[in-house]
Amino acid sequence: MTSDTKKPEWLKIKYNQSEIRAVYEMLSKLNLNTVCREAECPNMGECFKNRTATFMILGKSCTRNCRFCSIDHGKPDEVSPDEPERIADAARSLGLSHVVLTSVTRDDLPDGGASHFARCVEEIRKALPKATVEVLIPDLKLNKDALDTVIRSNPTVINHNTETVKRLYPSVRPQAIYERSLAVLAYVKEKAPGIFTKSGIMVGLGETKDEVLELFSDLRRAGCDILTVGQYLRPSEQQIEMKEYVTPETFREYSDAGYAMGFRFVASGPLVRSSYMAAKALQSGEKA
Repeated sequence: MTSDTKKPEWLKIKYNQSEIRAVYEMLSKLNLNTVCREAECPNMGECFKNRTATFMILGKSCTRNCRFCSIDHGKPDEVSPDEPERIADAARSLGLSHVVLTSVTRDDLPDGGASHFARCVEEIRKALPKATVEVLIPDLKLNKDALDTVIRSNPTVINHNTETVKRLYPSVRPQAIYERSLAVLAYVKEKAPGIFTKSGIMVGLGETKDEVLELFSDLRRAGCDILTVGQYLRPSEQQIEMKEYVTPETFREYSDAGYAMGFRFVASGPLVRSSYMAAKALQSGEKA
């Protein structure tokens, strides 16, 4: 089955354009990027309705070329020194209680952008002292000094997505390494057991159920607390082909399996993305 196959009913969504427009205007005024828009997230309408967004820092151009991603892969942008303050202003304007930060991969920077992540966390905490903060980081090439920089900023959640099963890394994430991504999560949990760790994967790329469950097991051995599982949707003909629409029943199976393995919270469904229901995931994780 390819991405040209008719989309099933469970993947059809409607956007409220007026709600989206209001948040877009605020973000444009502050000259900020959101992964919601850049990655064409299917939950954009729901999240913007709730006045929330995942901020994408460090520009809009990625130094890697993952074959599932629609984000630009051109020349990296200059790092904006006032971006942390603008992020904090936006978070305050939206009245957020849980702020999510992500970024393109910046292999061109000595620390991969870790210090910029840390500054953003610090500025958000100044603007919203009671807010929880989640960072979705690249693998930072497993640079432990860079990871320590992020850890010292003490975000509530450190997320690093494994994205797909081990067998598919060469075709889906040719510049990433499966074991390295697991090692990032394991290092964070070892150095800062009080910080929640999180990872997300896509399905529908040709993986088997056994491979997905093996990935779950590997994540748990790395100390991962929170798991997200969602349907891969091909953004355009330039990205890797989708192999199948995974059924809601299978997503429920994955959720049950994840909880059985000991994850504190599992969000598993066709429209789930890494930042979807992030605040609920954290609240559930804290109660577990």
